[in-house]
Amino acid sequence: MKKGYFITFEGPDGSGKTTVCNAVYQRLKDMGYDVVHTREPGGIEIAEKIRDIILDPQNVMMDAKTEALLYAASRRQHLVEKVIPSIEAGKVVICERFVDSSLAYQGYGRELGFDEVLSINKFAIGDYFPDMTVYLDVDEKTGLERIKDRAFKDRLDQESIDFHHRVNEGYQKVIDVFKDRVSIVDASKPLDSVIEDALNRVKELIDD
Repeated sequence: MKKGYFITFEGPDGSGKTTVCNAVYQRLKDMGYDVVHTREPGGIEIAEKIRDIILDPQNVMMDAKTEALLYAASRRQHLVEKVIPSIEAGKVVICERFVDSSLAYQGYGRELGFDEVLSINKFAIGDYFPDMTVYLDVDEKTGLERIKDRAFKDRLDQESIDFHHRVNEGYQKVIDVFKDRVSIVDASKPLDSVIEDALNRVKELIDD
């Protein structure tokens, strides 16, 4: 049996990851592809419980290294319980966020260091890097403007402007280091155009 594909969606807050990821999944499903949609942190029961801890706005005392380790732990369980079995069954796995988020948010946003966070996550994921990462590119000002009126802001949404600026710098580092798998989509365009562009990038890979 041919192994499946692992495709992740990344981008700063306000880039539209959830909306675009869901839409691409639905379009692929409607076209008859054997596709699985999931997210990080979360995707399975254990990882969703860890997600609740990480993102709870009341957990203001959480240490940055604790946060990074919790993300890696959640990622490991999600990978072995859901992602790897789906790939080995020949499915296309569409995942909102993966290791690149930790590199940007904890490596740069929390200033723990890109290489240090990468090391933690290499231990967690082994060789299971994505086949493709669709990066939804939006400028910092536009992204923050989009999230300011959210009814619920999690612990990371509430971080300072400087934090979000560092996250954007972190994503630029990700793009530079992993250029062979990162496909950049202009997320400042109208939503329908962004979805179509992202869908085409994914289909180019899985139809090859």
